[in-house]
Amino acid sequence: MTIADIILACSLFFIIASLYSSVGHAGSSGYLALMALLSFAPETIKPSSLILNIIVASIVSFKFIKEGCFDKKVFFPFVLSSIPMSFIGGYITLNPKYFKLAAGLFLVIAAILLVVREISRSNEIEIKKMQLPYGLGIGGIIGMISGLIGVGGGIFLSPIIISAKWTSVKKASGIAAMFILCNSVAGLSGHLAGLNKIDHYIIYWIPAVVLGGLLGSHLGTVKLNTKVIIVCLFLVLLTAGFKFLLVDFPK
Repeated sequence: MTIADIILACSLFFIIASLYSSVGHAGSSGYLALMALLSFAPETIKPSSLILNIIVASIVSFKFIKEGCFDKKVFFPFVLSSIPMSFIGGYITLNPKYFKLAAGLFLVIAAILLVVREISRSNEIEIKKMQLPYGLGIGGIIGMISGLIGVGGGIFLSPIIISAKWTSVKKASGIAAMFILCNSVAGLSGHLAGLNKIDHYIIYWIPAVVLGGLLGSHLGTVKLNTKVIIVCLFLVLLTAGFKFLLVDFPK
């Protein structure tokens, strides 16, 4: 990478972290999208995404838990099954071709779910009790997917628990943030247990997402036009997803 490439990537990582943390997410789908658009080597994408996710998810989790936006009764059933499955997924290294297919599908679905989550935010809901088998089953499935492609899974979890009316929209953000953090740590641990390496350029991306996460977390406490942010993220995820599926995957 040239210095110009590093500066461009740092700037974009900062923007992605800022946008995602402002709406209660850590940004893994955004990092995947960015690395796809910048044509990062497939083997570097998963560990880099998980590391950056851990950093921003830590910031966002602290913010939401501090504000009381968390429900441990809903959180624990999901994370009990997701952590071991995310570890297993992180340990498995997909063939680059199939990684591109899986990541491309994930990004397209994530773009749709991001919009679904935003639409759900405006609905008043009557909270229902979540049954333990649902939490364990859903958590395990999301955990495996998260570990395989290097994400935290919050983009899947948020729309599910909101549409199922298992918690309020505000608490769903805190639950998703902690879920992302736990899955990302487990997935990265599995990746390292498999003796896989980490891209040395990560040292440049970390400060960028730290600053972005701090800025976004602060902006998330004030009134923002989240619809504009969601539209921007939707377009980025969709573009990167189709790049993986239509340009990179056939190779």
